[in-house]
Amino acid sequence: MKNLTGKCVLLGITGGIAAYKMANVASALHKAGAKVHVIMTENATKFITPLTFETLTGSKCMVDTFDRDFQFDVRHISVAKEADVILVAPATADIIAKMAHGIADDMLSTVVLAATCRKLVSPSMNTAMLENPITQDNISTLRRYGFTIIDSASGYLACGDTGSGKLPEPEVLCRWIEREIAYMDKPWQGKKVVVTAGPTQEALDPVRYLTNHSTGKMGYALAHEAMLRGADVTLVSGPVALEPVPFVKQRNIVSAADMFEAIREELPDTDVLIKAAAVADYRPAVVADQKIKKGMADQAGKPAAGPISGSEETGMSIPLSRTQDILGWVAQNHHPGLVVCGFSMETENLLANSSKKLTKKKLDMIVANSLRTAGAGFGTDTNVVTLITKDGAKELPLMSKDDVAARILDRIRELMDSREQD
Repeated sequence: MKNLTGKCVLLGITGGIAAYKMANVASALHKAGAKVHVIMTENATKFITPLTFETLTGSKCMVDTFDRDFQFDVRHISVAKEADVILVAPATADIIAKMAHGIADDMLSTVVLAATCRKLVSPSMNTAMLENPITQDNISTLRRYGFTIIDSASGYLACGDTGSGKLPEPEVLCRWIEREIAYMDKPWQGKKVVVTAGPTQEALDPVRYLTNHSTGKMGYALAHEAMLRGADVTLVSGPVALEPVPFVKQRNIVSAADMFEAIREELPDTDVLIKAAAVADYRPAVVADQKIKKGMADQAGKPAAGPISGSEETGMSIPLSRTQDILGWVAQNHHPGLVVCGFSMETENLLANSSKKLTKKKLDMIVANSLRTAGAGFGTDTNVVTLITKDGAKELPLMSKDDVAARILDRIRELMDSREQD
C-alpha cells in the first residue's frame, strides 16, 4: 500500500458478522502511516470489542456520542472535520437506511452526516436483505448523494445461504481507501495512460516458446501509481504471475504481435504511453503445427519442421524473424500530444546505448537500467534506473519499484507541463 502518512481514515463498523474482518483493515492502514479513527455501533461491539481496534490503531474507539471522555470536544464534529475518507464496513441495511435519509441517532450516523469528506460504503448482509427493493433504493440514494458503493462479494454466507452480501476481503477494502486518498487532488485526472508490462512469448511449436526473464513488476508498479494519481489506465500485460492492478483496465497478450495490435487500438486517445514491457525482438520464422521431436528428421532423413533443422547429435537450428518494432511504429504514427516513455535494459554502455534508442525511437524519455547493477533488473522488488531525456540524464538511487514508478511519473508530468507551456 502507498504510504498514507498525514492522512486520516475513519472506519465505521456496524453490527454484522463480518465486523471481525475490519481488524485487518485497521491494522493495514495504521502500518501504512494513516491516522485511523474507529467508530462502532453498539451492535458492532457484540461481534468484536473496541479494545481490539484501540490496540491496533493506538486511538480510542468511539461508540457513545455522549462519552464523557470527550466532554471538552464536540467529538462528532471534530472527527468529521479531520477525516479524509470514511469507510462504513460492514454496512448493514440499518445504517444504509439511516445514511440515505439523514437520520443521526448514534455516533456513527451523526459523524457521517456531519462529514464533508469522501465516503465509501460496503454493504454486507443476507442476500435477501441486500436485494430487497427498499435496500437497493437506499443504496441508489447514497450514490445520488455522492457516496461510493463498494459492491458486495458473493459466496457462502454466515447464515447458510449462498449469494451476494459478503464483505470484500480486507485487501480489497484497503485498495479502495488507498485510491481515494493517496493523492487527494488526483493530478492525472482526465489523462489516459497506457502501460505495457511483462515479457512476450513467441511460439516455436504447441509446447515451446522463446521469452525472457521479465516478471512485469516495474510495469505493474507504474500502472498502479498512475491509477492512484487519477489517470484512466490501460495495462497491456504479457504472461506474468502477478495479481491484476485494481481499478485498471487490463489487456492480456501473449506475443509481440498481440502487443502491437493492442497498442495500435489504444493509441489514438492516449496521453501517455509507457513501454515497460520486455518485448521479444525476434520470433521463430516458422511455428510448427506439432511438437518438434528430438532429432528433427523423419525416417527418410528429411527435415520435420520446414527450415528448422538439426539432430540429436548436432543440436537444433532455429531461423528467426524480426518482430514488429512497436516503438518505431509509434514514432511514425502517434498524435502530436502523446508523451512516450521507453525502457532500456542493458549489460554494457548503458548511457550510450539508451541515449541512442531515445533518439532513434523519437522518445520523450527513456528509463535505463543495467543487469550488472545490484538490486536492479528482472524479478527484483527494487531497481536502480537512469532517467534520460533530451535535456540530460538523472540517475536515481536504489529504491523500491513502487518509488521508482512515482519518480518516473513525476518526470513525465514535468515533460507534459513543459509541452503545454510551449
